[in-house]
Amino acid sequence: MHRKLIHSLLLALALTPGLASAELKLPSVIGDHMVLQQKQSNPIWGWDTPGTKVSVTFAGKMYAADADKDGKWTVKLDPQVANANPQVMNIKGTTAKDVQDILIGEVWMCSGQSNMGFTVAGDWKGDLEALASKHPGLRLFALPMVGTQDLKTDIDAKWELSNADTAKPFSAVGFFFGRYLHEVLGVPVGLIDNAWGGSSAEAWVRRSTIESDPRFKDLMERWKTTEKNGFDPVKAKADFEAQTAKWKEAVAAAKAANKPAPQAPRAPQNPLTGQHRPGNIFAGMMHPTLGYGIKGVIWYQGESNAGRALEYRDLFPFMITEWRKEWKQGDFPFYWVQLADFMAYKDQPGDSAWAELREAQTLSQKLPNSGQAVITDLGEANDIHPKNKYDVAARLVRWALAKDYGIKIAYRSPELKSHEIKGNKVTVTVDCFGSGLRTVDVNDVKGFAICGEDKKWVWAQAKIVGNDKVEVWSEAVAAPKAVRFAWSDNPVFNLISKEGLPVTPFRTDDFEMVTKPKPAVVAPAPAKPAAPVKPTAAPAKPAEPKTAAAPKKA
Repeated sequence: MHRKLIHSLLLALALTPGLASAELKLPSVIGDHMVLQQKQSNPIWGWDTPGTKVSVTFAGKMYAADADKDGKWTVKLDPQVANANPQVMNIKGTTAKDVQDILIGEVWMCSGQSNMGFTVAGDWKGDLEALASKHPGLRLFALPMVGTQDLKTDIDAKWELSNADTAKPFSAVGFFFGRYLHEVLGVPVGLIDNAWGGSSAEAWVRRSTIESDPRFKDLMERWKTTEKNGFDPVKAKADFEAQTAKWKEAVAAAKAANKPAPQAPRAPQNPLTGQHRPGNIFAGMMHPTLGYGIKGVIWYQGESNAGRALEYRDLFPFMITEWRKEWKQGDFPFYWVQLADFMAYKDQPGDSAWAELREAQTLSQKLPNSGQAVITDLGEANDIHPKNKYDVAARLVRWALAKDYGIKIAYRSPELKSHEIKGNKVTVTVDCFGSGLRTVDVNDVKGFAICGEDKKWVWAQAKIVGNDKVEVWSEAVAAPKAVRFAWSDNPVFNLISKEGLPVTPFRTDDFEMVTKPKPAVVAPAPAKPAAPVKPTAAPAKPAEPKTAAAPKKA
């Protein structure tokens, strides 16, 4: 055989997963202790030598496929009903493998940033919950954080049975959500923990799709500049050391003045391999599990995109739609957690980037099979990671139980339906989705602000005037223009449904958003040498440079 041809064949084998050793390979998500989604056809895939005939035997039936030119093969299992009795899957190709202890039930992906990644051990009741985590029918699959532009086909992870050791480092929201399903439905449940702290939504979609969408042109241009500049670890380390030295001096000065110490500088991170770069998480973490049979997704993210809430109105539903296209399982359920209350209370009502991000999340419910858990009463002013994840999961699982499993239970927070202005009062009608309104703690309704044509917001008085209506007014506003409810980073309010679900933050106005991008400053063009003119010609008036509007403070 020609030497160049031999070299090419060896190179092809080396670049094809698992083929250098000529053996059957499976992705980590298809392994011992896995849970297969019931009542749907689930793909099973792997790699072998190109052209190899591969057989998969499961639940009394055999399926066959040929490994393609890249060595990949795929079969689709017939739908099965829930089964808590462990089964074995036999797969034969160049070599053979038996996948042990397989259950059939409900599979959910738990994704987002740090509040989804927040562990059971970190919950206020983490020690107690760990003691109640031994459930052989509840299976956990936790992915490591990998950021790359190269589409990975596998990842270092494995399915594990739920117990104190495996549950503690697992997503708290995911674990509590899954345990509810397991106990209420009485079927096995598989959970995929796929979260990365601080991640931006654009990192969770395929790079080519977001790059081709004109709505995200500015976002991609900013990243192309970052990518062009690259990352210099030596310079980054030197800058960090200089910042740390200044910080230590500032800490000493603050201590001497009996003042709070400033926050320490963050260690340098390579943005090219991090959790913000468009496509990075999709390629490194999602692609290895892409197509695995799931029932749906629960999502907790948005903090990293709060400063770009207007953009998130397009970006978030775009991401959900792209996930559904990638999975090829139709419009599977996708439920998310709205941003919690956070940061200092404000004495005066006004604008808020976090409120605008919450609004973007609410608007995303226009997508089919979607919904949000409102938790503006569960946050902590001084911690972006509220430790009560149990109640967060309880509100999320209401959506799944009601919409996907046919259980009659309240699941949706009341939302703005309409408003009417008469005289100095505004009557707000809220869609309670079969419930009604009430207050908690005190009878007076808290959380409303009102403004006139001057757009100057003041706190408003309010009272419930019907099962789904609230009357809002202020003696300081004779002719109201609009009202807002719970519209703040950290809102103070007490209007809830009769089942205890907080009313969704809303506004009746369409005033310009503080997260709307500001026009770029255009520098004046350098002056050109003046052309010779006749002595009688009038001098040309110099052009005034354009400047950007001053940014509004969120």
